[in-house]
Amino acid sequence: SPETDFSIRSFLGGYDKNFTYLVTCNRTGSQAIVDAAISLDKISMYLRNDPVAVMITHGHSDHTTHLKEYANRYPSISIIAHPDSNFNNQDYNFKKIDNNQELVIGEMRFRCIHTPGHYHDSICFQISPALFTGDTMFVGRTGRVKGTKSNIKELYDSIYNKILKMPRSLKIYPGHDYGNRPSLTLHENILISPLLRAKSLDDFKKRMDDYENSRQIGY
Repeated sequence: SPETDFSIRSFLGGYDKNFTYLVTCNRTGSQAIVDAAISLDKISMYLRNDPVAVMITHGHSDHTTHLKEYANRYPSISIIAHPDSNFNNQDYNFKKIDNNQELVIGEMRFRCIHTPGHYHDSICFQISPALFTGDTMFVGRTGRVKGTKSNIKELYDSIYNKILKMPRSLKIYPGHDYGNRPSLTLHENILISPLLRAKSLDDFKKRMDDYENSRQIGY
């Protein structure tokens, strides 16, 4: 990753082409993990010290499947997630975050953005010039709204009134490798995705129906 203040290492695997990301502060060496989809033995050789936090984009099991493994290995690690996440209990060092809250790890400053729609507890983590989007936005499309606690109106609001109002130069790092490349800028994603060019909520619903009717793979 070309950033000077921090670096991003991507790990692909998990249940369905899941990504886990390791974000390292190049000034202090502090590290944070985004999502717990990949087993620790795939990541451990890249850890400089005990990681400070696991930042969970949402509570679906494919993104949290190795959370217990991380927490057992690093008892002091903070689990950063939405207050309504289903693993908010005393078994973890859980730290809830609010919409637009800043999270500082080393000298890295993340902004936590509540983006419900695909799931009620979805969070995107922004550290310019990067945006970790979980299952809210993929390369080429948005997340889906077929599951329990999904809501297309909330997804539309999260995409159009939050993410698409952010700088178009932001590079998105999604929760799955579903596109023709692992990552791209927000501007590039708008150009290739009809779901990111809707004129209204009704238009978005129609485009989502069109996508679902022609969909062959993806989650």
